[in-house]
Amino acid sequence: MAKKILVIEDEAQTRGMFLRCLAFEDFQAFGAENGVVGVELARTHLPDLIVCDIMMPDMDGYAVLSTLHQAQETASIPLIFLTAKATLADLRSGMSLGADDYLTKPCTIEQFLAAITTRLKRKAALANPLHAAPESQPNQAEVSPNAAVSPPEPESIFPHCPQLNSVFEFIEQHYQEPINIDAVAAAAGYSSPYLTHLLHTQTGRTIKRWIIERRMVQARFLLANTDQPIRAIAEAAGYSDAGYFSRQFRKMHSMTPQTWREKL
Repeated sequence: MAKKILVIEDEAQTRGMFLRCLAFEDFQAFGAENGVVGVELARTHLPDLIVCDIMMPDMDGYAVLSTLHQAQETASIPLIFLTAKATLADLRSGMSLGADDYLTKPCTIEQFLAAITTRLKRKAALANPLHAAPESQPNQAEVSPNAAVSPPEPESIFPHCPQLNSVFEFIEQHYQEPINIDAVAAAAGYSSPYLTHLLHTQTGRTIKRWIIERRMVQARFLLANTDQPIRAIAEAAGYSDAGYFSRQFRKMHSMTPQTWREKL
């Protein structure tokens, strides 16, 4: 069954363009010329996702989102704000109301569809009862005595935060590679400005800081549990330049990696 998308946009040309591209991609698309009509369509059709402009007469996007969240049947519908500006105040206001993301106008059709597709995938993953189920661990008695024993791994440093779990999962999988906020945001289904503010609000840290923290955890673990040379540890922690790794390690720990190892 085609996913239902509601576009609330007072500019007829923009609304029509979005509706046409959604229909072309086999979505069931509805359009509303203002917030009042949009709320009524949301209640009637219960769309899978809503794209809503912020600046509209009579009822702006914030009022639309607030109204929808007051009713149980529409409270869980993901909503992406569409705005000609995305200031820090805008992001803060939207996040406090529960907005799922921001698209800044003008945006390309590719960006528009990518935001919708990613958000629908996120919604489906969260609705899957197996999404958060931990992998079953073998019983101690079931482990073969001849099985290879994997080396221990450092404990996770990431806090539990439903909105950021996908972000931390991506960092965990890719911290040994060159990554930046755009790559993380794309993988997690957020715009970069929205993710930047979300991270600061929830953790007080930036993407760069979390990547460095994860790399340093790996570096400390290898320094303490192996006799690998510093260059090899740097590479294993995600640094192609051992000198840069040593400088960053010293900046965080007030000593070089080798001195830190010797003090253990």
